[in-house]
Amino acid sequence: MKFHSTNHRTENVPFSDVLLQGLASDGGLFMPDRIPHLSRKFLRDLHRKTFQQIAYEVSRLYITDIPQAKLKMIIRDAFNFPVPLHRIDDSISVLELFHGPTFAFKDFGARFMARLMGYYLGKQKETLNIIVATSGDTGSAVARGFYGVPHIKVFVLYPRGRVTPIQERQMATLGGNITAIAVQGSFDDCQKLAKAALADPALRKKVLMSSANSINFGRLLPQSFYYLYAYAQFAKRYGTEQAVDMAFCVPSGNFGNLTAGILAQRMGMPVKQFIAATNINDVVPRFLHGAPFVSRVSRKTISNAMDVGNPSNFARLLELFHGKRSVMARTIAGMRVSDADTRSTIARTYREMGYIIDPHTAVGITAACLAKKGTKVIVAGTAHPAKFREVVEPVIKKRVPLPSRLRALARKRPHAIPLPNDLAALRAVILKKNNA
Repeated sequence: MKFHSTNHRTENVPFSDVLLQGLASDGGLFMPDRIPHLSRKFLRDLHRKTFQQIAYEVSRLYITDIPQAKLKMIIRDAFNFPVPLHRIDDSISVLELFHGPTFAFKDFGARFMARLMGYYLGKQKETLNIIVATSGDTGSAVARGFYGVPHIKVFVLYPRGRVTPIQERQMATLGGNITAIAVQGSFDDCQKLAKAALADPALRKKVLMSSANSINFGRLLPQSFYYLYAYAQFAKRYGTEQAVDMAFCVPSGNFGNLTAGILAQRMGMPVKQFIAATNINDVVPRFLHGAPFVSRVSRKTISNAMDVGNPSNFARLLELFHGKRSVMARTIAGMRVSDADTRSTIARTYREMGYIIDPHTAVGITAACLAKKGTKVIVAGTAHPAKFREVVEPVIKKRVPLPSRLRALARKRPHAIPLPNDLAALRAVILKKNNA
């Protein structure tokens, strides 16, 4: 399997280089030269397979240089938590992706990448610097997933004052090989700064760098696993005919999670429809409804992990749909959800079902309720509500129980490096940590 850049100036790169480089040298995002197809027998028997079995069969279509036994061990170690499909009502189910160590769906990509990178770097004996921008949950998952991994240093860039206290503690209390950096600005500023660092000749000359954002294809691949697993669970519950006609609703910010779903579809998952649910940072829904794609300064909302005004993975979506808006819009419906509607959905879901949801999942459920009548929808449940108690508790008028791991975090003080939105300042921090 070889990969190329979405800018089409970097060609024929193997998966190991894609993983360790993160961003293509021409500034584009890596994509496979072809999307492999899962066999009909595999898809027919999908409902009988465990999550780990699905992960292995998909992985080996892309990763051919890791021995089978080692790849299976990496998968067992990375995905050692449940992925339940929770039924809300007759139309909507939530795929709970928040049962990993940091209680967010980003654990799938971070834990898989950390173990793959550890394998490759163990053979090369080089130190890799991971530069990651986060609006909240990515940084938490990457920090925990890579903590203590040999040959890796992690630099987490997050917008100062725009993440929850729990998210900040998850990123900025580990120490060791994890450096938390509080950037003065928005997530888009952090993302732009991370990309600039990854492409900076002065840094590339002295240190080996990669990304753990969804700009890294290694993050997207493991996220495709749970779409196939969810489809299989849905088919087992309702039958394959209804499964084909159901939709996935994906709370979206940087659009990596949605892109992973489209990847699963192109590999053979027979699901026709996706719903891209955003908050008021809605540049992609606007595009799907006919407006030009114009990046904007992101606006702060209660679903902060989705506060993205220039989603990186839009470049991948354009490639997957050959740049044709009309073709993309036939597969992806774009929906915008306000903070008021998000709060209303949190309240109603708790009042009517006794089910507590975080604001990002609430954006997804709100959009799912607007789907075509009769369509069954699986909403990607992206984070545990306890990570967003400041938003959820005033709405449901009830304390959200903290899992024991989050209770322990509450007693820790975050230690982050404050930084202006400036490449030279970031370069100095990275070089200092590498003694370069």
